Amino acid sequence: MPGKNLSRDEAQQRASILAVDGYQVRLDVTSAPDREAGTFRSTTTVAFRCSQPGAGTFLDLLAPAVRSVTLNGRALDPATAYDGARVHVDGLAAENVLTVEADCAYSRTGEGLHRFVDPVDGETYLYTHYEPADARRVFANFEQPDLKAPFTFTVTAPAAWDVWSNAPHENVTEQDACRTWEFAPTKPISTYLTAVVAGPYHVARDHYRRELADGTTLEIPLSAMCRQSLAPYFDADEILGVTKLGLDFFHEEFDYPYPFGKYDQAFVPEYNIGAMENPGCVTFREEFVFRSKVTDAAYEGRANVILHEMAHMWFGDLVTMRWWDDLWLKESFADFMGSYGLIGARTRYSSAWVTFANQRKAWAYRQDQFPTTHPITADIRDLEDAKLNFDGITYAKGASVLKQLVAYVGSEAFFEGARRYFKRHAFGNTELGDLLEVLEETSGRDLKAWAAAWLQTSGVNALTPQVTADAEGRITELAVLQDGDVLRPHRIAVGLYDRDADGALVRTGRIELDVTGARTVVAEAAGLPRPALVLLNDDDLTYCKIRFDEDSLENLRSGLGDIHDELARALAWSAVWNLTRDGLMPARDYVALVLRFAGQEGNIGVLQSLHAQAKTAVDLYADPAWRGEGGRLLADGALSELREAVPASDHQLAWARFLAQTAGGAEHLGLVRGLLSGSARVDGLEVDQELRWSLWLALAAAGQATDEELAAELAADNTASGKRHYTQCLAARPTAEAKAAAWSAVIDSDELPSALVEANTAGFSIPSQRDLSALYAAPYFKLLERIWAERTIEIAMRIVGGFFPIAQADEQTLAEADAWLAGHPQAAPALRRLVLERRDDLARALRAQACDRI
Repeated sequence: MPGKNLSRDEAQQRASILAVDGYQVRLDVTSAPDREAGTFRSTTTVAFRCSQPGAGTFLDLLAPAVRSVTLNGRALDPATAYDGARVHVDGLAAENVLTVEADCAYSRTGEGLHRFVDPVDGETYLYTHYEPADARRVFANFEQPDLKAPFTFTVTAPAAWDVWSNAPHENVTEQDACRTWEFAPTKPISTYLTAVVAGPYHVARDHYRRELADGTTLEIPLSAMCRQSLAPYFDADEILGVTKLGLDFFHEEFDYPYPFGKYDQAFVPEYNIGAMENPGCVTFREEFVFRSKVTDAAYEGRANVILHEMAHMWFGDLVTMRWWDDLWLKESFADFMGSYGLIGARTRYSSAWVTFANQRKAWAYRQDQFPTTHPITADIRDLEDAKLNFDGITYAKGASVLKQLVAYVGSEAFFEGARRYFKRHAFGNTELGDLLEVLEETSGRDLKAWAAAWLQTSGVNALTPQVTADAEGRITELAVLQDGDVLRPHRIAVGLYDRDADGALVRTGRIELDVTGARTVVAEAAGLPRPALVLLNDDDLTYCKIRFDEDSLENLRSGLGDIHDELARALAWSAVWNLTRDGLMPARDYVALVLRFAGQEGNIGVLQSLHAQAKTAVDLYADPAWRGEGGRLLADGALSELREAVPASDHQLAWARFLAQTAGGAEHLGLVRGLLSGSARVDGLEVDQELRWSLWLALAAAGQATDEELAAELAADNTASGKRHYTQCLAARPTAEAKAAAWSAVIDSDELPSALVEANTAGFSIPSQRDLSALYAAPYFKLLERIWAERTIEIAMRIVGGFFPIAQADEQTLAEADAWLAGHPQAAPALRRLVLERRDDLARALRAQACDRI
């Protein structure tokens, strides 16, 4: 496969003849502070063996220029050896040494070596991000996960900077206002896991010590870092505290000492994802450094990510999938361990499984109902496929299935299997069968059928209770009906709920059983009093959508907020949201539930999810004729709850933000402006910088923020975050000129980093301004292939998804999407997948609107 892609077949062929002994990588980034300098010097020396002497192969490299290529002392002509994406070599010996010297490009898209200049103080910061295949933007290599090797990095940088990599540094020398950092060799790791972080970062340091079972002491130096201008907001003690709890927990559960020496955590600017598990040098998006007040859900989310990345040190770094088909072998486990670890590590976040049920699974359900859904063990043909498979299936569905597996085999058998897996495959690569082998050993179960049902098929089942009762109100039969293209075995709990003396809905009975086939009778329920609510999948053991019998649903309409247990309540909220998305409950009914019961919701993460879902229900799923009324109802509800919320509470802040998202009428916008000017106040509500930008966005979208006002706010917050918010506010203004400017900024230039691309597309696509953005639907479809060909995949994905005209949610836009798909069968499969998924969102919105139409 030519160009920048790499096919699975090519990777397999290369791995069949090569074994890599080690890399020496020298980077000179002394040019980084010069904004006019576009490149840095990269020199790679790789030692590798070839089982077929005389054969040829290639290294992967994306660089503006290659200066020299030397194979076993023989100089090759870069003009013929390098084709822009690959360095071709032939006549290999049994043992080879290849050196490639190149000028590589600083990145502004978060792919490769990203360079950021802080607008606050002018300081320059660098960091790398590679997954799945962008190490080749920084040094020449064999860019596939199964050609592991030790890496020795040497980095020359400005003298005032510090530099980090995967391994500890062994030596630092200074000369001519530069310092050269020489790092120890790493353990054998994959190319995409290597890392370099460089710049004048603010650093907090700590230390972790643990006595091991063999009598030795494990010592792990810890650090956490961020930009200097964020240092006043950096709660490093909290971050490092969670880190140490996690290290205790994973050592107890995995019984394999942390293998990578030190543990650095860098919070970096303009990061494209949440975090990356580079061994010994984890990178996080710096939005996890909170400049303003956030709810406790944000702290829980950050702690979850810290433990997710830490789990990767074992699942993914120590033992790595052979190819991206088995990406789930690391991501599903890390996603599961993020939530499991919050409980097991005894952090203060005791509601982790509520968050998992309410948020992570919502992502999985959405992804699994696309026509592009895929098995957890996916068919990944090439790197473009791999890039798109970092999705809700690989992460959240995979984690949900692992939670089901723990219920199925027992937690001790599961973790004993993990221990054997690490010891057996340390520093190696694995496939599905390797994991099943150890789990079968420890559980005594044949897991092949389980894997075939859960890992090798796609789609989500719906489970519905079928209840019959006699004249005395006792259950004569309770059955569980299972729908779906593939019927799977489910281990579930059936919860029976009735009102107590205080009027709360509490669990009065719990029956755990295996559900198989289309209909399973719950024998233990016979003779029990018919409850007010039958809740399938109580305790959230399996992965499914749950439905309700008619009586249960009616009782939920009048009492959902009365469910005492927060996990059960979250499951009920998730279920009614799925009913709404599936066109089985009118959107206005869902909105009514939120308006009636969200004020009672104690879990702040669930409340914030309800806000987002209610907004989507009005914007996309409601009958267009009711949208205006629905929007007013949400804004009125937000205003009422804001006034009633406990002063200075997380709930007060959440309702203030929701008011900013829904404000449209004079009363709402008047309060918004009053909060900004100080002429109005809500007792206990601090209008800090992040909330100010939320309020300015509301005014900008309503056409009530002037250029001068927005510019003055940016001048007061001249930071990277301020620039993002300012850009979104400009794009959100309800004028043709604002939409044209946002469109042009993204489409007509490739200078914007990912963060500003997203800010422009978010402001451009305000749902209430669909008449303005509708003009761009036809141009959007015409330029898709050009954007895909000319931009990096990271930027192209944001443009394709961000500018898709979903807000139109009408038959004409659906027809335009269908026409593009029909007329471009040969477009890149990854591009077609993105368009097909957005098209499916649009079709789902139309079905939901039909359900809501009266």
